[in-house]
Amino acid sequence: MRYFISLSYDGSGFCGWQSQPDARTVQDSIEKALSALLRCRIRVTGAGRTDTGVNACGYAAHFDFEGPLDTAQICYKLNAILPREIAVHKVLGLCPGSADAHGTEYHARFSAVRREYTYFLHTHKDPFMERYSLLYTFPLDFDAMNRAAAKLTGTHDFSCFQKVGSDTKSSICTVEEAFWKPYTPSHIAVMGAPAPLPGQPEADSFRPSPANPDFFSRPSPANPDSFSHPLPAASGCSPCLASPGQDYWYFRISADRFLRNMVRAVVGSLLEVGRGKRSIEDFTLLLSGGSRCAAGESVPGHPLFLSKVRY
Repeated sequence: MRYFISLSYDGSGFCGWQSQPDARTVQDSIEKALSALLRCRIRVTGAGRTDTGVNACGYAAHFDFEGPLDTAQICYKLNAILPREIAVHKVLGLCPGSADAHGTEYHARFSAVRREYTYFLHTHKDPFMERYSLLYTFPLDFDAMNRAAAKLTGTHDFSCFQKVGSDTKSSICTVEEAFWKPYTPSHIAVMGAPAPLPGQPEADSFRPSPANPDFFSRPSPANPDSFSHPLPAASGCSPCLASPGQDYWYFRISADRFLRNMVRAVVGSLLEVGRGKRSIEDFTLLLSGGSRCAAGESVPGHPLFLSKVRY
């Protein structure tokens, strides 16, 4: 019988998902725990590989076991013995004979129709963001970055963003969406911006604060992660241009599949657009046939999350 696992993990202490000799990986940790619980060798298949240091909060994996299991108990016991960096949310047993859209047995990797990654960035030093967000202090034009990101949607050859030496048979991917958006991190939303020093105004109008907790408008039910910036229309400012109140951003991209190192190379190239080091036209040419050495540098992996897998 096939069982699916929903889980999250902090990738900072792992050499990625994929099992490797003499390396600590997420796959090995879960297989070791399941094998101990079920008293037999268990192999686990994940929805995809994540690189060293990359995180996941919407990951899926499956394993096969002959016989029925108390999935609630397995979930509880897994969380009791797995490292603190891994949390299992649910274990689900599939009914025998259940099949995906292609008529084959559900598979954590091959039955996935869409994967989503999210990359976090902040523009001012914040000690509470260092672990899961990239500090990037250069001025950025997020409007230009979003116009370049829009070029990624559709079906393209993404070999220019693929790690050199990858053994994939195809570098064709279909991107459904790609965009940058400002957001309010939880510690700012709950506690507000740092308190002013003596002689300063009570509240900085450009930042969320206890006096102005709704600086970012609430997300709409139709688009729960949408936040708008309340700049006066007469200011002439683009809502995507970084301002003193927009210190926290995320990049989201979803596609049917991803190449090795692809998201980190895409983000690195988009940052070059935001800094004015690369034009949107150059970015478009890169996508239409450029080489990996012509693309931007890969950004660090710790702010990257595999945020959702759909079947």
